[in-house]
Amino acid sequence: MAGEDRSRTSNGSTALTRTPRSRLDQPKDPRRRLLPEYDPEAFGRFSERIARFLGTGRFIVWMTLIIIVWVVWNIYAPEKLRFDEYPFIFLTLMLSLQASYAAPLILLAQNRQDDRDRVTHEQDRAQNERSIADTEFLTREIAALRMGLGEVATRDWIRSELEDLVRDLDDRRAPSRAEGDENR
Repeated sequence: MAGEDRSRTSNGSTALTRTPRSRLDQPKDPRRRLLPEYDPEAFGRFSERIARFLGTGRFIVWMTLIIIVWVVWNIYAPEKLRFDEYPFIFLTLMLSLQASYAAPLILLAQNRQDDRDRVTHEQDRAQNERSIADTEFLTREIAALRMGLGEVATRDWIRSELEDLVRDLDDRRAPSRAEGDENR
């Protein structure tokens, strides 16, 4: 077992003794790492800048110019100054090296963009759900107001009811007046 030693006691039996452990309420000492540490966010931003540059016309123009200068130099320069003879093996190696680094950097940049898009879509979905809930709430409120207004007396309705009552009263008074006129 880790952290335990077997030792002999005075009577000849073996006993387990524990070596002192670090405290559990204290953070562990950082481990030594073989690989250097780096900030993934900074590396991601760097890869996005490279990927953005690799996708521009400026990169294509610069790469074309460098290859043209490379080939022209190695064909027309004096023999002693040429560093890559005709099959241009070194140029092929450099282009392969550039491509081998560009592809993973582009993929890393795409993954980061996918992560940002995913977060944006989740936020949009949450906002849409809140908007739908708000709309449904407002719809229910408007429906409740309409139902309540159906039971509320409006000015025109009260006016028409009062007019009906006045007519009824006039109609009731008219026969009683006629009887009163006959009695006189």
